[in-house]
Amino acid sequence: MEFRISLRRENRNTLENPTMPISSASIMEFLGLGGGKSAAGVNVTPKSALGVPAVWSAVNFLSGTMAGLPLQIYEKTKDGRHKVKNSLFDILHDVPNPGCSSFQWRKHLFEGVFTGGRGISFIEHNPAGLVTDIWSLDPRKVTVKRKAGVQTYHYREGNKTTIYQSTEIIDIPFMLDQDMVHSISPLARGKDAIGLAIAASNYASRAFAKGALPTMALQSDFGSAQSVNRAAEDVAKAIDDVNDKGGSVLTMPAGTNLSPLAFNPEQMQLVEMQRFCIEQIARIYSIPPVFLQDLTHGTFSNTEQQDLQFVKHTLKRWIEQFEQELNLKLFGRQSSFGKKQFYVEMNVDGLLRGDFKTRMDGTVKAIQGGLLTPNEGRKMDNRPPLEGGDSLMIQGATVPITVQLQSPATGGK
Repeated sequence: MEFRISLRRENRNTLENPTMPISSASIMEFLGLGGGKSAAGVNVTPKSALGVPAVWSAVNFLSGTMAGLPLQIYEKTKDGRHKVKNSLFDILHDVPNPGCSSFQWRKHLFEGVFTGGRGISFIEHNPAGLVTDIWSLDPRKVTVKRKAGVQTYHYREGNKTTIYQSTEIIDIPFMLDQDMVHSISPLARGKDAIGLAIAASNYASRAFAKGALPTMALQSDFGSAQSVNRAAEDVAKAIDDVNDKGGSVLTMPAGTNLSPLAFNPEQMQLVEMQRFCIEQIARIYSIPPVFLQDLTHGTFSNTEQQDLQFVKHTLKRWIEQFEQELNLKLFGRQSSFGKKQFYVEMNVDGLLRGDFKTRMDGTVKAIQGGLLTPNEGRKMDNRPPLEGGDSLMIQGATVPITVQLQSPATGGK
C-alpha cells in the first residue's frame, strides 16, 4: 500500500498571513472589529454598522464631543496651578501634525474607539526628546503584543512592520480583554443588536419597495387556478378603470369578496422594532436615547437631566481615560513633589453651562457666597476683568433684626 503526502502549504486566513487583506472578514472577526454574523443572519462590519442611523449618530456624537472639548496644559505650583502655553500645547490644542487639526485628530482617534474598539496614535520625538508631532495610526494594522511585562505595538504597512514602544503610542481602548492586551469592539460585542437593526431596515425596505406587499385579497369559490388568475386580472382592471374615470363604485362578480390587505408600519410593528433597536444601541454606548434623536420619552425637564447624566456618567470616563493616557505618555510617571509636574486637562464647563438665566444665577450665588471673585465670574463668561473685581465678596445683610432697625437706611435711632 502506497501513501502520498502532499507538500502543498495550507493557506489559512490568519492574521499572520500577509496575503490576506486587512479588511478580510476572518481577520476582522479575529481582531474583534466585527465581521461575524449576528443572530439575525446579518454580517456586521464597521462599514455595515455605520449604515444604521443610530450607530452613525452615536459614533459621531461621542467622537465629535470628545474632539470639541477644550484641551489645556497646566503646571502644578506651590500656589496652585497655572496654564502653560508652549510647543506641546500648540500640538495638542491646535495642530498635532502638519496635515491635521487637533479636532480632526481627536475625532479620528475616538471614531476608532467607538467602532473597532481602539484608537491609536504615534508620538514623534526629536533627538532632544521633545514631542514634535502626533500621527494617527490605523488600528486595523496594529498588533499589540506583551512579553515579559513589556508591551509593544507592531504596525504593518504593506510588507513592512514597524515596532513601537508603549511610551511612543497613545492607546485608547474601548474595553480591554482579560489579558489586558487585546481590546473589545462595541460593534463585535453588540453585533446581535446591530444586526437586528440592519435586518429590520432591510425588511422594511423590501416590504415597501414597489408595493411589494399585496394590497387586497380576493376570496371566492374558484373552480380552477385559471379562474383565480382571470378573476384577479378582472378585479385589477376594474379598479384601474374606476381610478381612471374618477368613479367611486366598484362592481364585483357574485360570490366574490374583496378585502384590504395593506399593512402600515404600525401594524407591522416596524415602529416599535426601530425604537427598540435605538434603545439597544444607546445601551451599548451608555448614552440616553435622546442623543440618538429619539424623543419618544423626552420632555423639556428630563432632557436637561439626561444631558447632565451624559456628562457625569458617560463622558467623564472617556475624558479621564484620555487625560491619563496623555499624561502618562507625554510627561511620564512624575510622582515626587520636588519635580515640576505638568498635566493635561479637558474643560467640560461649556457642556454644563445650561441656559443664560441658570448660568447667571449660579455665578451670582458663587460671587455672593465668597466662592468666586467678580472677575473670576466674568472670566467664565469670556468677559474682560474690571478694576477692583479681584477681591472676594460676601453679603452683609444677614444680621440681627435689632441691628437692622437701628440702621440709618431704615430711619432708626
